[in-house]
Amino acid sequence: MISVLFRHVLAALALTALAAPAAAAWYEASSEHFVIYAEDKPADIRTFAQNLERYHSAMVFVTGRKSEVPSPSNRVVIYVVGGERAMRSLSGSKTIAGFYVPRAGGSRAFVQDIRNQASGYPDFTTIVLLHEYAHHFLLSSSRFAKPRWFDEGSAEFFAAASFERDGSMWIGRPAQHRAGDLAFADPVHVRELLDPALYEQKKVKGFDAFYAKSWLLYHYLFFSETRRGQSNAYLANLAKGMDQKAAGEAAFGDLDKLERELKSYVRQSSAPALKLPPDKLAIGPVTLRQLTAGEAAMMPLQIRSQCGVTSQEAATLLAEARLVAAKYPEDPGVLTALAEAEFDAGHDAEAITAADAAIARDPARANAYVQKGYALFRQAENAEGDRRKAAYGAAIRPFAALNALENDHPLPLIYFYRAQIGQGKAPNENARAALERAAILAPFDHGLQINAGIMLVGEGKIAFARTLLAPVAANPHGGWAAERARQLLAVIAEAPEGTLLELGNLPEPVEVPEVEVPGRDG
Repeated sequence: MISVLFRHVLAALALTALAAPAAAAWYEASSEHFVIYAEDKPADIRTFAQNLERYHSAMVFVTGRKSEVPSPSNRVVIYVVGGERAMRSLSGSKTIAGFYVPRAGGSRAFVQDIRNQASGYPDFTTIVLLHEYAHHFLLSSSRFAKPRWFDEGSAEFFAAASFERDGSMWIGRPAQHRAGDLAFADPVHVRELLDPALYEQKKVKGFDAFYAKSWLLYHYLFFSETRRGQSNAYLANLAKGMDQKAAGEAAFGDLDKLERELKSYVRQSSAPALKLPPDKLAIGPVTLRQLTAGEAAMMPLQIRSQCGVTSQEAATLLAEARLVAAKYPEDPGVLTALAEAEFDAGHDAEAITAADAAIARDPARANAYVQKGYALFRQAENAEGDRRKAAYGAAIRPFAALNALENDHPLPLIYFYRAQIGQGKAPNENARAALERAAILAPFDHGLQINAGIMLVGEGKIAFARTLLAPVAANPHGGWAAERARQLLAVIAEAPEGTLLELGNLPEPVEVPEVEVPGRDG
């Protein structure tokens, strides 16, 4: 048992008051599931990487699920950007503590300074990262579309973790960063968690306790002896096709009684948590490499580029990148970053030249092949007549070379399919299989799932299409992809397996912004 005052808010706020470390050299930490770039002490960076691998291992142990070991370029890349001011500059928000961008072959997370905490408690920016990685892991290891409360409650449950010096860790600690929500935000009844229509009807325009209450319900069901097995029963009901409200009532019984139990549970002065010893948390090696002087000089620009830039920002960034490249013209890391900056600014020929220079000096620079491929594809899209076929033939070659380096890198698989589409061909069996494989490798890339789902519907693979589309449609943050997935699922709702459907001209989904509470939501 861990002592905690659920009703106190200041414990969470204290986590953000720690001082940032003094500046140090830039390092790259590489492990099985993560790549970390940080300007910090090597020992702290290594510990951070090891703790993230422990966290992954803990989720494997607790859930009993395993996901495929990612291709090196399909790992989550984490940029440690600096303090609050640096995060505000990068995100454009005063309240975002950290954020995550899921992409096939390019998932990126941005966090503030690594903090060496003797207590083992992560600071809030790391909690945001742990929350997002929980989503990443759970989606990668299971295609079952879960309700929003369950999805967010489980991510909050795992993110409330801490790491001990002996290599052990705690999972399912009280989510102290949500204490204020439970105390002061607009309340959410458990009935509203289990009935999305009721929640939409009753929710207020301000901030409510949805995330906190979702965590509380998940935590209670996980540890409660009297309700053991009810979570599994609930999920089984959903798998049988029951709607969320009926599934909840069948599994949990009287929801008013459950609400009273939750209110009593949160008033306790202590709460259970799960401690996992080191022998349950198998992690691989962490390789640490100090960046070259050129790579270190380019890193602030690389971070901005990886975050995403407008055309105006890309032009400004390119001017700075060219200055760095002029100083370090033989550094393959610098040349790779320059290729990306040139491509972002719309300079395809220059991007290809920089990428070729990087590859000539270091043939293992995966991103150099990607940027060259991107630039060649953009040129091919603008080619006409007989030149178009030759242009696409050239465009696929960098991705073929990348595939030889990393057989399970999703981007070569995606662009093999796109090359045939771009030439006006009906994709052959190998191309279709490539896109299917890419969708399996990167389930967190919702745009990819939409494209693969559309392809599968056209092939009559209705069940497989539903498998890819259902988690996207259930995305708790909504957005364009979720709306498109719901449209597609509605079209194929009654279609038997093997039906070859023409999707026709579906209306464009309404541009609904993703639901986000900056610095709080996952």
